[in-house]
Amino acid sequence: MLISKENRKAIYEALFKEGVMVAEKNFNAPSHADLPQIRNLEVIKAMQSLTSKGFVKTRFSWQWYYYTLTPEGLDYLREYLHLPSEIVPQTHKKPARPAAPAGRAPRGDGAYRAPRGGDREGYRRRDDGEGKEGASGDFRPRFGGVGRGAPLS
Repeated sequence: MLISKENRKAIYEALFKEGVMVAEKNFNAPSHADLPQIRNLEVIKAMQSLTSKGFVKTRFSWQWYYYTLTPEGLDYLREYLHLPSEIVPQTHKKPARPAAPAGRAPRGDGAYRAPRGGDREGYRRRDDGEGKEGASGDFRPRFGGVGRGAPLS
């Protein structure tokens, strides 16, 4: 299919900007949802061309095409659009870490743990002076009823 150079450039720019693109499987749609000036068929066919070259991975689900840019496609679009290597798609940027919530300390893996103390002091904790934690030694759970754990007569 012949696609004008300005339409192809607009499709490639949108793909490079986000790193992904979606298109409904509606070949007769007058325009694409994200690119209103371009027909949906042109977007699908441009992505189909990039898929055959290995620059884009395609997944089809529930009458929608999902296109994901590959590393080779990233290099190709960077060369085609004459972009420097500092510019990367949104999907390739790492999100900024959120600031630590008040009263929480970071763990080694970047997650946060709840503070000890306050109104949760002693929650599920037994301190008998010996430094042992857990239920007391005389705790014996009983299960009544039918099925497993039912007392045998």
